[in-house]
Amino acid sequence: MHRAANAFFVGAAFAALAAGCTAVETHRGYVPDAEILGSIVVGTDTKDTVSQKLGTPTTRGTFSNDVWYYISSLDIQTAFFLPQSIERNIVEVQFSENGQVAGIRHYGLEDGRVVDYVDRETTAFGSETSLLQLLFNAVPGNIGMPSRTNAPTPGGGQGPPPLPGG
Repeated sequence: MHRAANAFFVGAAFAALAAGCTAVETHRGYVPDAEILGSIVVGTDTKDTVSQKLGTPTTRGTFSNDVWYYISSLDIQTAFFLPQSIERNIVEVQFSENGQVAGIRHYGLEDGRVVDYVDRETTAFGSETSLLQLLFNAVPGNIGMPSRTNAPTPGGGQGPPPLPGG
């Protein structure tokens, strides 16, 4: 009986571990189906009619409100690993100055670019503050720092008036 209970708990533990390693799919965003997109006519439809047919865009152009994006993605994450995008759909709707549809473009995951961030640091000339200086500067009276009585006030001027009795 005792061995059967141990075997059950060991089996349950392995089942729980295996369930923890199952891939989780996450669908995000919205891209309208091809039939609805096909109903949009370049040069005829306006922002209002596109909004009625497709809904509110996921985002709009950074520098212009005349480009709308409808974005969706399918990501998979296994256990504690970072999620990986396996599918991405972007529909770009461009509008002319008079508010009519000027063009529709489709982008996918293959159209994306990986941006390499440079991890170098920009050197700042001047003195670097040590840990001891930071600790002493946190103490009232600013030990180790020059007196700031003659320091300029932000925005110029004379600063606030002195308190009565001070």
